[in-house]
Amino acid sequence: MNDEGGGSDVSVEEEMAAESTQSPHNVALSADPEGKEDGEGPPGTSQASSDEFTDAKHESLFSLETNFLEEESGDRSSQASQDPFLQHVNKELKEKEIQAVATNPKTTHELKWPILGQLVFSSKFQKLETFKPPKDIDLKSLHLQKPLESTWTKTNSQFLSGPQKSSSPFTPVQKELFLIMNSYRDLFYPERTALKNGEEVRHVYCLHVINHVLKANAQVLGNNGKRRSQKFGVGDDDEFRDQGLTRPKVLIVVPFREAALRVVQLFISLLEGDSKKKIIVSNKKRFQGEYGSDPEERPPNLKRPEDYEAVFVGNIDDHFRIGVAILQRSIRLYAPFYSSDIVIASPLGLRTIIGGEGEKKRDFDFLSSIELLIIDQADIYLMQNWEHVLHLMNHMNLLPLDSHGVDFSRVRMWNLNNWSKYYRQTLLFGALQDAQINSVFNKYCVNTQGQVAVRNVPMTGSISHVLVQLPHVFQRMEAENLASVIDARFNFFVNKILPQYRDAVMSHTLIYIPSYFDFVRLRNYFKKEELNFTHICEYTQKSGVSRARHFFLQGEKQFLLFTERFHFYKRYTIKGIRNLIFYELPTYPHFYSEVCNMLRATNRGEEATWTCTVLYSKYDAQRLAAVAGVERAAQMLQSKKNVHLFITGEK
Repeated sequence: MNDEGGGSDVSVEEEMAAESTQSPHNVALSADPEGKEDGEGPPGTSQASSDEFTDAKHESLFSLETNFLEEESGDRSSQASQDPFLQHVNKELKEKEIQAVATNPKTTHELKWPILGQLVFSSKFQKLETFKPPKDIDLKSLHLQKPLESTWTKTNSQFLSGPQKSSSPFTPVQKELFLIMNSYRDLFYPERTALKNGEEVRHVYCLHVINHVLKANAQVLGNNGKRRSQKFGVGDDDEFRDQGLTRPKVLIVVPFREAALRVVQLFISLLEGDSKKKIIVSNKKRFQGEYGSDPEERPPNLKRPEDYEAVFVGNIDDHFRIGVAILQRSIRLYAPFYSSDIVIASPLGLRTIIGGEGEKKRDFDFLSSIELLIIDQADIYLMQNWEHVLHLMNHMNLLPLDSHGVDFSRVRMWNLNNWSKYYRQTLLFGALQDAQINSVFNKYCVNTQGQVAVRNVPMTGSISHVLVQLPHVFQRMEAENLASVIDARFNFFVNKILPQYRDAVMSHTLIYIPSYFDFVRLRNYFKKEELNFTHICEYTQKSGVSRARHFFLQGEKQFLLFTERFHFYKRYTIKGIRNLIFYELPTYPHFYSEVCNMLRATNRGEEATWTCTVLYSKYDAQRLAAVAGVERAAQMLQSKKNVHLFITGEK
């Protein structure tokens, strides 16, 4: 973590000249006292070998211990009592309240909001408070820290148009999301899509992050000044408890480097706005080299669906972590974690530093005092490795193993009591309602302010987007409990479904498998039974994929085992399908219609013989509703019949 990034030192003048030839929006780099900028080696050279880049030269410049507020922002004491940040961090919990959380039942209350729709408010603490959004928002009432009131409107202007521009600096969905964020409740919003509202959501959570960090740091710097100007007797220090056990306050989890780049650009924009005075950004050139992308690198002529293009844009490397320190009008990128306010990382980037049981080199103390955790695009982690997310959650807000030079007289009592997790706000954004994401929200979010989850049900399922004429046979299989579903599904498939397809007449059968473990199990079974099959998964090499597609199209192989992850990352159209089996319902509902519509790719007049079979159980209720619609799904789960038939594309 403390390795110095190598590379030749470049003078600030040269850097600024290089920067100015790039986009006009770029911000001038900091001129540090030595007149040198540190660690600007070519991307991916020395840094690849070093564990973490540490920007040593700016340490004192960005230290919270040795700096003071440059200007007092007027008398805020009258407003301070209403400031949601101060109300949250100054809230005092009692020992018995904490003990009661383990046994308290969760109280819930449902409310309908104009834009977000169905909300479920819940809390493990005694008192559950709900609220409705006011019609109009006055920016003053939101307690935004300077300069955000003025910079937010400019930063967000791309989403505002016409009459809306004058009335509110937020879009309707941003307004409702920010009201929940600013109340410091945990939030689960499963309708954030890259194609539709992803950037709106990113803008509004970045506003919340910067607002939180500026307030927290202003409190520390203000108290530094008070301590310096007053001589206190012993024991008078309690009113200066204003920080955690370690400095990082915000963790933002994003899937790709492109997302980290956009977050940092928003931070710069929110601190700068359109003021003439540029803010200082250290190590910006290096950051753009490592997190930016070359538009010419994208392969030409690949026609992919719009949502694919929106997700896989820019630099899609998924192994990174970077510390960011913010002090008034300057940002320091590549700050060492223990001198950072914000850590931006991918689940894999965090997994490799948190390490595992028994590993010598591991570190998770920097997660001890996180007050704001943002997990964006959570659905993508289901396609990467969900275990990394669970591993992260199990290491959040633990007491640090080392003191990291903290002044204990300044640490808040709730941090010292190991109650940080009850004060941590978690914001979880994704594109779908999913059992595993729900489980993380329900298990790990225990904020004293309570939780809010958006729970809208899909009225029409993705089956309505199937354009081909096709009978869809949904077969329900029974399972005793959740743990036995995997075996029940396998046995049902092998004993009831597969025998119908063994006949050579049923050639050109694609079997769609969401779970990689199920895929391996089926592949091994097909090998053992010596069935005529081929397979494509996310680990198959390019040549193997081409061979498998060719054999399947020509009918030389009767079955094609096909994983969901491969479809997610590649989105190839598989030609030659005549029979489809969904071993399990897809994670993404629109994959159902997408795969069904692949049958059109090679239509040689055999539509009349096409088939589609889907396996489901009562534990697949959410996925079933997303494919078949909520009303149909309810009937299919309650019905005495185990087989349901739908026909699409009838003329």
